[in-house]
Parts: sequence; structure tokens; C-alpha cells
Amino acid sequence: MATQQIPERPMELVWLKRDLRLRDHAPLLEAAARGPVLCLYVYEPELMAHETTHAAHLGFINASLGELDAALRERGGGLVTRVGNLPEVFDRLHAERPIARLWSHEETGLGITYARDKRVKRWARERGIEWIELPNHGVFRPLADRDGWSARWRRRMAEPVRQAPERIHGVLNLPSAGIRSPTDLGVAGELRPEAVAPGIDVAHGVLADFLAQRSRSYQGDISSPVTAWSGSSRLSPHLAWGNLSVREVYQATTARIARLKAMPDRDAKDWAKSLGSFAKRLHWHCHFIQKLEDQPDIEFRNLSRACDGLRDERPDAVLLDAWRLGQTGYPMVDACMRALAAGGWINFRMRAMLMSFASYHLWQHWREPALHLARLFLDFEPGIHFSQAQMQSGTTGINAVRIYSPVKQVRDHDPKGVFIRRWCPELGLVPNDYLPRPETMPAHIQHAAGCVIGRDYPAPIVDNGKAWLRARQRMGALRARGDARSEAREIHRRHGSRKRPDASRTC
Repeated sequence: MATQQIPERPMELVWLKRDLRLRDHAPLLEAAARGPVLCLYVYEPELMAHETTHAAHLGFINASLGELDAALRERGGGLVTRVGNLPEVFDRLHAERPIARLWSHEETGLGITYARDKRVKRWARERGIEWIELPNHGVFRPLADRDGWSARWRRRMAEPVRQAPERIHGVLNLPSAGIRSPTDLGVAGELRPEAVAPGIDVAHGVLADFLAQRSRSYQGDISSPVTAWSGSSRLSPHLAWGNLSVREVYQATTARIARLKAMPDRDAKDWAKSLGSFAKRLHWHCHFIQKLEDQPDIEFRNLSRACDGLRDERPDAVLLDAWRLGQTGYPMVDACMRALAAGGWINFRMRAMLMSFASYHLWQHWREPALHLARLFLDFEPGIHFSQAQMQSGTTGINAVRIYSPVKQVRDHDPKGVFIRRWCPELGLVPNDYLPRPETMPAHIQHAAGCVIGRDYPAPIVDNGKAWLRARQRMGALRARGDARSEAREIHRRHGSRKRPDASRTC
């Protein structure tokens, strides 16, 4: 008599996206408690070709995947990657080995991932497969308005951080596409030579170092690109791609604050206050993502429809190319853009200045500058990014109009030119007094500094004072309109912070 073959048990499929970690990963833990687990990452051609995707993003993802695979194998599991569209990849997997349940974190992402999730939901329903999505951040769905949001956020952040599973009954007999390079997948861009290192272990080390040392003067360090390089947490890429959860970081931060407050010396209490400022930014992290969750078209359209037609949606290629390449004639703008091209990171105030300059000084619609910055930012997080792009462009209808002066930013945050001279070496010998406006140098000083304006460094592409005044007048006229004011009340009901200070001061 022939031996009867026992069919393999259906698998618990864990779909990894922006959650490349083991700790505080509820879908993985829940799946591991139920049966054989397959952890899957899908290189989606549509996402790889998206206008926000850059090779540096994929480099960070790939390094994290490699580390995650090794950690899973230590526990009896492993990682499978596939290349293809969804839900077609799931359909092929289901044919190879039946899927009992599909597990993932909720994702507040791009329009294409939102549309893809709808397809996956329909596919799972048609095949009788339960898709269980669990929260990843302090973001809630569905949400009609912001009443009580902060209290709900605090409750979620107080939930226990779930430890990584000790053992996993892994599905190990299915083929994998392996780690695919940007070249393999046709992803444009070069890896950023000065980008922060990726990975779960690195993320925990960066967090520990920040809480133990670098956070001491966080409040005073984060505004200047000179001090923010080390004084900021530098955790944002790890949060964006999920090497750490927001809850992990928040709980570690509040525990550190409690220990500092218990110390008798004044320095410890000042340190606790500085870390308290960081903890608030973790709250704001989710506050901004919630906006995109509640209104996905923020990625494409003005939040305030009264702003439609305010700027021409067709970009001025000459102005935007100068901005992209760091050739505007404004040293702080140019240094920031060049630093981003090398490292994929700059501090928040400088991000706000870059978006403000493109929107107000150059009077460009926010969409094209936002897409370029999305490719530059290693920590690109759609919910934060598009909300902030609109906030710094004045199209939310509810936030204060803030037109950053690139001249004032030099005087306030790099008066000795430490940051500017590193990234704009042609300004290396320009006297400090002329760094805010190099074009005002007399001819003999230009020649002495080896920096002739128009030859070695560009003249300003717009006049700072005139551009500021023109933008202020246009925004003032818009905000005075009755339709804009009535619309702002509805936007605030749906998206506005219920706490003070106003959200215009966040991040």
C-alpha cells in the first residue's frame, strides 16, 4: 500500500512593508503563535518606479532585509522576497502553499499603495482568506475628527512593547528572489555616501546613544544644521522604514526622562526638559501621518481648495533646477540641498526653509519640490512629508504663513559659515559678514576670496526682499477671503491639533 502523504498545513503569511524589525511587531508575533509562518517582502515594480522612490531608499531597505533575514533564521524562520505586483504575488504563493491568514501592519502610504491595498482586500475576500491589519503607529482608522486624538495616542503609546518571538515555525521550502539591487529593479539614483547606516541593531544603538549622551542639549541643537547633525536623534530613517517602532522610542524616552527628573542636580532636570521636547515630536510624527490617513488626496491636491490656482501647477524648470542643484545664490539654501544629495538628511528647520523658499521666493506649486525632496530624504514618510510640504507652502488653510528668509537663517544658525563652507567650498574664503549675501561683496573682496559672483558662485536667482513682500501680499489677500476662512474652520475640525501650541509650531 502506498504511503499517504500528509498535506502541509496552510501558512500564516506575514507581509512586511515599512516595518522591518522583529521587536514590537504584532503581526509577526500573532502569526507565530498560530502556525507555520512565511515572512514576505515584495519588490513591487509600481512602487519601485514611483516618482518618490530613490536608490538610497532601496539601499536602506535591502540592508535592513538582510539583517532581518539573519535574525529570523536564528529563530527557525526566514525571509522570502518576490518581485511582482500585488495581489498577483499572493495568488502565486497561495498556489504553492495555501495561505491561512494574511498578516500585516496598517500602512498610511502613497496613493498607489492605497489603491494596491484595496486590490489586496478584494482578493483576500474573494478567496476566503482573512487579512488582519494591526496598528503600526499612533494613527487611527477610521477617524471623523480630531476630538480625543491625543488621549488615544497616549494610550496606544503606553501599551506594552512586544518582544521578538523566541522561536518561529518557519516555512523554509519556498523559493526567494533574494536581495535585489536598484540596478536589478531599475530604480534611479545613486546611494548616498554620507547617509546614516541602516539596520535594526544600528537603530537600537543610535537610540541608546541619543538618550545617554546626545540628547542633553537637544532643544538648543536642533535648529542649526551645524549642531543638529549630532544633536538631533537621527532616528528618522529607522522610524520611516520600521527598524524601530514609535512606541519603543517613546517608552525608552519617557523612562529616561523619569530617571533624569529623579536626579537632584539642575543639569539633569534641564536634560529632562530637552528630552521632553523630543517626546512631543514623536506625538507630532503621528499627528501629521493621521492627516494623510484621513485625507489621502493630500498627496496630490491642496488641502485648502481655496488655494487652487494660487500658483501655476506647471513648474518653472530654470528656477527649480537652480534650487535642486544648490545653485540659487543663497548659501544656506544651496548648502542644504548639496548636503541632502550626499547624506539624505537635514534638520527640520532647514527642511522648512527649503520648502518655503521654493514655494514663496520662487512661487512654485508645492508638488514638484515635494517630490524632489521625497527622493532626497532617506527618511521619506508620506504622511509627514506631504502634510509638511503643504504646511510650509501655505496651502493647509489653518497654519501660520511662515516665509523663511534664507539670509536670516545664515545669521541665526550658521554665522561663522561652518556648515555653508563645508557644502559650498567656493565660499570658503568669503568673510563671515558677507556669507548671508555674497553678492554684496565689493569686487576687490570677491577677487581676494577667489569667489567672483556670477563666475564662481551664482548671483541670487530672485531678490529676497521683493520675493518675500510679493508672497506676503498674495497670501494675505487669499487668507482674507470669506471662502478661505470658512473652509479653514472645517479643515481645523478634521485635521487641526486640539492642543496648544498650534500645529504650525510643530516638528
